[in-house]
This record gives sequence, C-alpha cells and structure tokens, in this order.
Amino acid sequence: MFFSQAGARPRMWEASPSEHKKWVEVFKACDEENKGYLSREDFKVAVVMLFGYKPSKIEADAVMSSVDPNTSGILLKEFLDIVRKKKEAQLYRNEIRHIFTAFDRHYRGYLTLEDFKKAFKQVAPKLSERIILEVFREVDQDSDGHVSFKDFEYAMNYGQKGHGFEPWSGRIPHAAEQLGP
Repeated sequence: MFFSQAGARPRMWEASPSEHKKWVEVFKACDEENKGYLSREDFKVAVVMLFGYKPSKIEADAVMSSVDPNTSGILLKEFLDIVRKKKEAQLYRNEIRHIFTAFDRHYRGYLTLEDFKKAFKQVAPKLSERIILEVFREVDQDSDGHVSFKDFEYAMNYGQKGHGFEPWSGRIPHAAEQLGP
C-alpha cells in the first residue's frame, strides 16, 4: 500500500537554543519556591504559558503518572522532554494539515476521489488507479465519498492495521508541496 511505501515515521525534532532557553525560563518561573520540580498545578501553568491552553485532567494525570515516583514532581530534564514531545506532536499535526490542504485543491474541507487521484498522480505517478481507489476507501472511514480532515489525520497517525498502512511523514510533505495552490 502507498502509506507503508511512504515509510517514514515522525522524525525527532530538536529545539533551537533560544526555544530551549525559553522552556527553562518557564520551568523556573513556574517553580516559584525553587523546589527543583514542578507540581501538578505548576505543570498546568507551564503548559498554559508555552502552548496557550490548560491541560485536561487526563493529560495532567498521564504526565504525573510518568514522573519518577522518587521525586515530588516533574524535574527540569523530564519537563524539557515532555515539552519537546508536545512540540514535536504539534509540528507533526501541522504537517498533516499541510498535506491535507495541498490535496484539498478546492478548499472544501474534505477530499474527493478526484482530489486523491490528482494528488497521487503528482506525488506517486506510477501508483495504479486501483490502488488509489483502495487507499481512498480505506481512509474514508464513514464511506460517505468524502475524506474529512479527521479521517485523513487518523490514517496518517494510526493507519489501518492489517492493511499495510503506517503513519507517514518526512518525504510526503515535501511531495505535497509540489501540488501548489
């Protein structure tokens, strides 16, 4: 299948020195009592400062449960790793949005089979029409003849296990750029 041929997983992203410095400054600002760690509430404030939203209880629980039980909270090293992963996921989602937008040449908010055919002919010209149709049907989760961003994002992130789909990134965003406006 095309998704498995595209092949790459989201690549590791590294923060610039100025971004890394900002993260450290946010950590220090949220660690008001200089404890050397962030409590659950401190972490929530840090996420608001860096990402502009308050994390849900589920997200905060997940982060706090991953913290070393021998510490009272999130150490700087752990915080930097959490923030890097969050930023990486944010960038990957933006890449997916970019690809979807490149495929959505009529700016309708969904993709048709014709959109798929045109896009895939430019990105993978040797891909047969039968394979393109098969990919479209797999991605169109509710079989309404339209691939929503939600459908597209699901296929990009999780794929269709057992059908050779894998998450993809890397080569494809660059290929999608060839499609132009």
